[in-house]
Amino acid sequence: MLKNYLKIAWRNLTKNKAYTLINVGGLALGMAVTLIIGLWIQDELTHDKNFANKAKFAQVFQSQTFNNNTGTGPAIPLPLAPALRNGFNDNFKYLIMSSWTNDSYLKYEETYLSRPGNYMQREAPELLGLEVLKGEKDGLREVNSIMLSESTADALFGDINPIGKTVRISNEHDMMVSAVYKDMPYNSSFRDLKYIMPWTHYVNTNEWIENSLDNWGNNSFQLFVQIAENTTMESVTNAILNIKKDANEDTAEFNPRIFLLPMDDWYLRNNFENGKQVGGRIKYVWLFGIIGAFVLLLACINFMNLSTARSEKRAKEVGIRKSIGSQRRQLINQFLSESFLVVLFAYLMAISIVLLCLNGFNELARKEIEFPWSNPGFWLVSLLFIAFTALLAGSYPALYLSSFKPVDVLKGTFKAGKYAGLPRKILVVLQFTVSVAFIIGTVIVMQQINHAKNRPIGYDKEGLIQVPTFSQDFEGKTDLMREQFINSGAAVEMATSSSPTTRIWSNRSGFTWEGKPEGFQEDLAWTEVSPEYAKTLNLKIVQGRDFSRDMATDSLGVLINETAVKYLGLENPIGQLLRDSDEEDPNPPLKIIGVVEDMIAQSPYEPVKQGLYVYDRHFNFSYYNLRLNPNQSANQNLAVIERVFKENFPAIPFEYDFVDEEYAEKFAAEQRIGTLSGIFTALAILISCLGLFGLTSFVAEQRTKEIGVRKVLGASVFNVWNMLSKDFLKLVTVSCFIAVPIAYYIMNGWLQEYPYRVILKWWIFALAMLGAMGVTILTVSFQAIKAARSNPIKSLRTE
Repeated sequence: MLKNYLKIAWRNLTKNKAYTLINVGGLALGMAVTLIIGLWIQDELTHDKNFANKAKFAQVFQSQTFNNNTGTGPAIPLPLAPALRNGFNDNFKYLIMSSWTNDSYLKYEETYLSRPGNYMQREAPELLGLEVLKGEKDGLREVNSIMLSESTADALFGDINPIGKTVRISNEHDMMVSAVYKDMPYNSSFRDLKYIMPWTHYVNTNEWIENSLDNWGNNSFQLFVQIAENTTMESVTNAILNIKKDANEDTAEFNPRIFLLPMDDWYLRNNFENGKQVGGRIKYVWLFGIIGAFVLLLACINFMNLSTARSEKRAKEVGIRKSIGSQRRQLINQFLSESFLVVLFAYLMAISIVLLCLNGFNELARKEIEFPWSNPGFWLVSLLFIAFTALLAGSYPALYLSSFKPVDVLKGTFKAGKYAGLPRKILVVLQFTVSVAFIIGTVIVMQQINHAKNRPIGYDKEGLIQVPTFSQDFEGKTDLMREQFINSGAAVEMATSSSPTTRIWSNRSGFTWEGKPEGFQEDLAWTEVSPEYAKTLNLKIVQGRDFSRDMATDSLGVLINETAVKYLGLENPIGQLLRDSDEEDPNPPLKIIGVVEDMIAQSPYEPVKQGLYVYDRHFNFSYYNLRLNPNQSANQNLAVIERVFKENFPAIPFEYDFVDEEYAEKFAAEQRIGTLSGIFTALAILISCLGLFGLTSFVAEQRTKEIGVRKVLGASVFNVWNMLSKDFLKLVTVSCFIAVPIAYYIMNGWLQEYPYRVILKWWIFALAMLGAMGVTILTVSFQAIKAARSNPIKSLRTE
C-alpha cells in the first residue's frame, strides 16, 4: 500500500513541475535555515561540553555596592582562597587561583612568538581535565616549569620533543617544558589557554602580588573551583556569601557578596544588573530559535496554501477514488505520503544548501561548526524533523482534500464555497506578519548599532596603533623609543599607558577631597599615562591644561574626565587635591591640573565611566600608543616602526593593533546578530514571496476564462492586473497593521537593555510596510501581467 501511495505521489509531483519546484524549493530554504540555526543553537548550548566535571565546575564571583549601585564580576582578592581553604575546605574538591589570561613572549633558540596563557595553581591540570600528550600531568610541580598546548609546542619546536627544553618567557625568565597538552576546543571558555605556568612563580616574581597576600581590597585575581560531590552550588554559595565582609572590616562598607557562578552560566547567563543575574547570550539562543521556527512555519504555510489552492484540480481524483471505495483515512494517508515525499526531497536539498553555506556561516558567526555526519542523534532528530514537518505541512491539505463529497464532485456541482479561501488568506496574513516583524526588528538592530557607532568617542582613533610592552626589556627606554619613532618620520607622537585605549583595566577608590559627601563610596577608572597621552590620542582639554615635562610638580598631577567632575561634585576642579584616605600608608595627594572630554573606553552602549589619567611616574605601562604620520601610507609607517622596534628589541616579536579595529570589536556581537537576522529576514521574505508567486499563478490559471471574457469586453492590462493584485495587497496591508504593534512591543523591550539607545521613529515602521507592499506588488505583478497580456482567443476557444 505504501508503495502505491509513493508511486501516485511521485506521479503527481512530476506532473506539476512548477508547483513541485516552488514547494520543494520553498521548503528546502526553510529547512536549511532551520538546520543552520539548529546547529548554531546546539553549538551555543554545548559550550564547554568538553569538561566532564562541568556540573561541579564554577568560578568565584563578587558583588560590591558603591552608592547604591551594585557591580558584579569575577575579580576577587588574594586572601579569599586561603580563607575558603581554611574555613570551607569540605565544600571543595579543587580551589585554583589564576591570573588573567594575558599574552607573553615565548622564545626557543631563534623562534619566538606571542601566545595567551595563565599562571595557575598546581592542581589546575586536574581541574581542567587536560589531555596530556607528552610529559606529566603534574606539570606545574616545579616553580620554573611550563605546560604548553599542542599548537604552541608545534609552533615553537616543530618536530623536536619539547619535554625538558627551556623556553624564555618575555626575555625575563627561563622555564622548562614539563608537558604538552591537547588544545582546548574552540567552543570552550579556556580556548585561549595556550600555556600554563606555576602560580608560585607568579607570586615570587611580582612584588605587588606578595604585598596583596593580606590585602582584601585588591581585587586583581581569579579563582576557579570544583565543589565536592556531596554539595550543591546553592549550598556552597550560601555558606561563603559573607566571608569577605566577616574577614575584613575595611571593605565591609561596600557590602561584598561572594558567590559561585556555575560553568553552565559562564557563556549564556553571565550578565548582571545591580547584583542580579539577568541573562546574557541565552536571549540570542531564544531569538534564533524563534526565527528558525517561524521560517519553517512560513515554508510549511506555502505547502498548505498551494495544496489547497489546487483543490479543484484534485477534486475529481478524490471523487472517483471515494466512489470506488476509498475511505477517508486512505485518502489522508495518500496526501500525507505526498507531503512526506516533498519534505524528504526538500530535506536532501536543505542539507546540500547547508553544506554549501556552512563555511561562510562559520566565518560570519565566528564559529567552527562541523556537519554532524557521524552523530546518530542528529539523524534521529532529522527523521523526527522530517516527520514533524511533513505532518505540519500536509495535515491541513490532507484533511481538507479528503473531505470532498464524491456526488457533488462527479456531478460537476462541486464548489469550493464562499469561505473556502479564508484559511489561505489567514495563512498569507500570518506569513507576511512574521516577515514584516522580521524587517522591523532587523532595521532597529542595525539602527541601534549605528547609533552607538556614531556616538562621539572623545578621541581620534584613526591612524592610532597600540603596541603591547609585556616585558621588562621596555623599562627605561620610553623616552628613547619616543624619540626614535618620531625621528623616523613614521609617527608624529607616542605615549605610554597602563591600559589599552579601548578598555579599563584598573579601578581605584579610597580618596578624599574637599566637599566629599559623608558616606560617599567612589569608584574611579584609573589609567597611568606618560605626559604626551592626551596629545597622542587628540584628547580635547576642556578645562585647565595638559601634562608638561617641564613642570616637575606634574608628576603628582592628574587629568580627569568630564563625567568625573560631575561624579565628584567639583564646581571648580582645577587645583583640587585627591588625597589617599589610607592613614597608615598614605600616598602623596594628586592635584587636578586639567579636565578632558569624555572618552569611551568601555561599552559604547553604556555611559562613560568617571576616570583619572595619572602621570606614570613609576613606569607602570603596558602599551606604546603611536599616532602614525598621516602624510604616509599605513604600510609604509608600520614597516619603519617595525624596523626601529626590532633594532631595540630584537628578541621580542613586533605586534600591534589598530585602535579603530579594536573599537569596532565592541560592536562585533550585535553586528553579527544584526547581519544574521538580516539574512534570515531576507530568506523569510523570499519564502513568503515564493508562496505568493505560486498562489498568484494558480489564481490566474483558475480565472483564465474570466480574464479572457474581460479582455474581449475591453478590459485593459491594468484592469486585469488590479483585479488579480488587490486581494493580495489587502492581505499584506492587514499583515502590516498586525506586525507593527507586535514588533514595536518586542523591540522597545529589547532596547531597554541599553542605557544609550536609539529612539524608535515612525519611518522605520512605514519603511517596513512599504517594503512589504513593494515586494508583494513585484511578486504578484509578474503573473498578473503575464495573464493580462495573454491572448483571450486561447482561453475562450473551447467554449
